[in-house]
Amino acid sequence: MPTPLANENPRLSLWLRVREFAVPPSMIETATARRRAGDWAGACAAAGFDVDLNLRTAARAHGRELTARIRADLRRLAPDLLRWHMPRIAPDGLLRPGLTLTLARYATGGDGPGPVHLVARTPPARAAAGQRISLALWDGSRARTGGPAHPRPRPHPRYRLDLHRHLWDAHRAGELRVRSGADRPPGPKAPAPEHEMPRQAPGGRWCAVDRWPAEADILLRAEGRPAGGVTVRLGARQRLLIRLASRNGAGPPGPWLVAAPPGRGASALPVLPDAATWALPDLELLRAGLIEAGRLHPLVAGALAPDDGPSAAPGPRGARGPYLVECRGARHRIGLVDGVLSALDHDPDEIRREGLLAALTGTPLPCLREIDRAYREPDALTGVRARLDHGDTAGALAVVEELLGPRAGLPGGALREELEAAARGRVAHGLFRAGLAGPGGPPVHPRDRRSPDRRAHPRHATTR
Repeated sequence: MPTPLANENPRLSLWLRVREFAVPPSMIETATARRRAGDWAGACAAAGFDVDLNLRTAARAHGRELTARIRADLRRLAPDLLRWHMPRIAPDGLLRPGLTLTLARYATGGDGPGPVHLVARTPPARAAAGQRISLALWDGSRARTGGPAHPRPRPHPRYRLDLHRHLWDAHRAGELRVRSGADRPPGPKAPAPEHEMPRQAPGGRWCAVDRWPAEADILLRAEGRPAGGVTVRLGARQRLLIRLASRNGAGPPGPWLVAAPPGRGASALPVLPDAATWALPDLELLRAGLIEAGRLHPLVAGALAPDDGPSAAPGPRGARGPYLVECRGARHRIGLVDGVLSALDHDPDEIRREGLLAALTGTPLPCLREIDRAYREPDALTGVRARLDHGDTAGALAVVEELLGPRAGLPGGALREELEAAARGRVAHGLFRAGLAGPGGPPVHPRDRRSPDRRAHPRHATTR
C-alpha cells in the first residue's frame, strides 16, 4: 500500500506501482540466467520481447562487420533492464504505446539512406495487452525489415537510448550512478547558470536540472556540434532552450543559461532525450525512503546503492493458511482441500444440502457465501488486475491459485472478467503480430475492460 508521502506525490505513487508489478523478480532471474549463458534470444523471450530481426538478412544487406557489432550489442543487452527503464504513461504505469526508440546506431559508410538503428518498439494501444516489446532494425528506408507493420516505425528523437546505454547494456549499468546524479547529494548542483531554473518543473514533475549541462554536452558531441543550443521538452506546450558556451579542449562545457521559450529556429536544434530530462524515479524513491534497494533491479541497485551489497532473491510464497469466518454464532475455517477452497468445519452432506438450498433461491451458509465472494471478487483482485495489466499472466495465475486453489472453477464475476479480458487482449496482440488487425481495429487494452468499444487515448503521460 502506498505510504502517505507517495499519496501526496502521484509520480512517486505511480512508480511504486510500476516497480511492484511491471518487471517481476521471476522475469529478472530467468532473463539474467539466460543472458549470462550467452542466450540473448532466450533472455529476450523471458523478458517478454519479440525478436523481429534476422542477423543473416542483416549481413547480406549491410555487411558482416556491421552485423558483428549488432550481435555484440545483443549479447550485452539486458532486456529485463531495458523493460525496467522503458517510458511509461499514467495512470497505470503501462508502457508508452506505439513507440519506436533507438538503442544503438551503426554507421554504414556507404551511400545508403542513413545509419542502421537497433530499435525497440511497443505495439499500439489496441494491441498492448501483454505489454510486449519487439526488437528490430531500421535503416531509414521504407522497406520493412521484419515483424508486423508499426504505426510509427521511425525512431522518436525524444526517446532514444543510444546515448544512455547504461539503461539497457549490462556491461555499462554501473554508469547509472553518475548519469542519474546519485553520486551527488540531493539538490541542484549545476555550475552557476546565468538564469536559475527551479528543480521542480511546472506541473509538479521533477527534472534533473543538475545533469542538464553534462547531458546536453553529450548530445552535442554525438551530433558533431562543438557548442550551441539544445531544446528541452517539459510538457506538451512547455519548451526550454539550453545554450552551452564553447568548450576549452576536451574539458566540460562552460557556463550555460536557460531561456524560455525557444525562439525561431529552435526546431532545428537537437532535443534533449527524455532519459536525461527527468530525475531517475528509482533514485527519488530511494531518497524518499519509499523503497529498499533489494526491491530494485539488481543492476540498478548495484549502481545506486553499491554499499548495500547483493540482495537475496525473494523466496517462494507459502501456501495460504485457513482463515476464519463468522458462521451461525461460531468461527469456522475456510481453506484449500485437494486444490479447492472449502469450508473445513462443515461435513459434505451439509454442504450439499446448503448448495441445493442456495440453488432454490435460499440463503446459503456464511461460509459458502464467503467462498462464493472469494471466487467472484477476491481480496487480492487489485494485485491480480495489476499483474495482468503489466503482462505478468503467470504471476496473476499464481496469486489466484494460492488464494483459491489450482482446481478452482470461477463463476461469473470481476475476477473472471479480468481473466477473460486478458485472454482477449492476447488474441488482439496475436492478430497485430500476424498483420491481421487493421489500423482501425477495436482496442482491447486492459484498461478498457468494461467498454471494449471505447478507444484508448493515453492523454496523461508520465516521464521516466
